[in-house]
Amino acid sequence: MKVSKFFFVLFSLIYSVNSIAQDQEQMMKKWQEAITPGKMHELLSKMVGEWDTEMTLIDPTGQEMKSKGVSKTESILGGRYFLTSQSGMMMGMPFEGKGLDAYDNVAKEFVSIWVDNMGTGVTVMKGYYDEKTKTLNYKGESLDAMTGQTVIYRTVTKIDNDNKISFDMYSIQNGKEAKMFTMIYTRKN
Repeated sequence: MKVSKFFFVLFSLIYSVNSIAQDQEQMMKKWQEAITPGKMHELLSKMVGEWDTEMTLIDPTGQEMKSKGVSKTESILGGRYFLTSQSGMMMGMPFEGKGLDAYDNVAKEFVSIWVDNMGTGVTVMKGYYDEKTKTLNYKGESLDAMTGQTVIYRTVTKIDNDNKISFDMYSIQNGKEAKMFTMIYTRKN
């Protein structure tokens, strides 16, 4: 009887060690998948470079104001994140902003964070890539500086080709969507 208990305990121990090793192997595989840049990171990498920008801002009355600027996007942390620095003029004032874009392999979604000198808030947007329309579509929210109310934003980015990107931004307030601006990025030579 003692011998069979011994073999039972030994077998249980071997089985447990084997099971733990398999669990660790599975965990390591999932971790590798989570940290490895993939197809969506390659898509974001098309934005890397230096760009001339032309913005068409649309005020609430429908009037358009045009301004020019520059933008630079670089890949950081092994192609996992993309950092953008942008500057120019907006509504007659110097403008500069910073953005951080990523694709989260675990959540299976794009994430974009934006800050600029036109406020002190942080805009966080999440989105997806629409293969059919070849567009990056984001939605997020931030507080309106003038009203203190939450505003929902929606953006659409289309990589037209290696040298041109179109970016449209919309605000949604009181259930109504309005286009805020269009930005055209043209790659510098």
